[in-house]
Amino acid sequence: MSAVTTLAGMGDRAVLAADPLLRGDIDLGIVGIVVLKVVVAFALLLVSVMLMIWFERKLVADMHNRIGPAVAGPFGILQTLADGIKLFFKEDLIPDRSDRAVFKLAPYLSLVPAFLVFAIVPIGGDFSGDGTVTWFGERTYLQVADPPVGVLFFLALSSIAVYGVMLAGWSSGSKYPLLGSVRASAQMISYEAALGLAIATVFLTSGSLSTHDIVATQVEGNWNVLATGVVPFLVFLVAGTAELNRPPFDLVEAEQELVGGFHTEYSSLRFALFFLAEFMNVITMSAIAVTLFLGGPSGPILTDTLGWVWPILWFSVKVFAFLFGFVWLRATLPRFRYDQLMDLGWKVLIPLSLGWFLLIAAMRVADAEGWPVAPVVVVGLAGMTLGAVLLSGAVAKARAERLADLDATEGVDA
Repeated sequence: MSAVTTLAGMGDRAVLAADPLLRGDIDLGIVGIVVLKVVVAFALLLVSVMLMIWFERKLVADMHNRIGPAVAGPFGILQTLADGIKLFFKEDLIPDRSDRAVFKLAPYLSLVPAFLVFAIVPIGGDFSGDGTVTWFGERTYLQVADPPVGVLFFLALSSIAVYGVMLAGWSSGSKYPLLGSVRASAQMISYEAALGLAIATVFLTSGSLSTHDIVATQVEGNWNVLATGVVPFLVFLVAGTAELNRPPFDLVEAEQELVGGFHTEYSSLRFALFFLAEFMNVITMSAIAVTLFLGGPSGPILTDTLGWVWPILWFSVKVFAFLFGFVWLRATLPRFRYDQLMDLGWKVLIPLSLGWFLLIAAMRVADAEGWPVAPVVVVGLAGMTLGAVLLSGAVAKARAERLADLDATEGVDA
């Protein structure tokens, strides 16, 4: 029994010891640094969300040749704050036929996972070395936590976040929110597999599930977006956009079909929490994409003066590029039809990401065994092409059979 307890304690210690801050004795100073990192990360994320809402409204207005926020504060920059205050003082409504407990809980199930995912993102650190910084005489990572299974932690929380949307629609006691929540569940099932396979290609290349280690393997420009062959990066972007319920995949709140979608019955602060979670998830997903594929905060330190600022600057620039892309998509593309969304997920992204994962795995095995890589790549691409042709043929045949059955049915009815 004591041996089992000892092994369990060693396992717990190994999880904590991923950050050098926690490898020695833990005193009040160490606890204070951890609390400081949590507070700073939370404050940074909240401020970023406020600025992101303003930035999206302003940029979409410019792209649509409109004015956008212009009254509350300079350039309308305080409009988000004004909207938050307004929603805080609005009347809180709970439908009579709702499940009151679940109805109240749902917004927090969407909000909390977004912050917890951001906690594993390294936003700075000198990755030309070991990526640590020194705070108050203690070496630590510039991230709240670095669990050895950080990527799995992200996948688990992204799966939990959909429960907030699903339960919000189900607990409202109304058919339109329920349809929105069912759509959210179907989207999550369709795109979670492709998202997971794209990420699996990353840690197959990096050899680690730790976000800090994944960044450390991408120093000197050896970014995973190139090491994995670009395809997993593109799959991650499309699947991540669908998982965020962002345009053109925002079918869970298609106003012309579902009134307002899963949040139709919400008002006041709970309504605000859903949109806070949405924009927080956009920032978090952008940060995860930068971490997995674009080297995170790694980049050249151009001067030793305030050298710790440069990694944060590179990280911020990369995240901003993703945020601009999300807004650009919203301003440009019309919403997909639901059948188009499902076809894209099941018939394109999942087969493509699975085939590419197997190709990368075969290349790794060939490299480890000393086999020539070129024949492996040629055979792998040929197999993927053959699979694509067979899948396309099967889909076309099934579509033709459905149309024939429909024509026959209409002929009988006539």
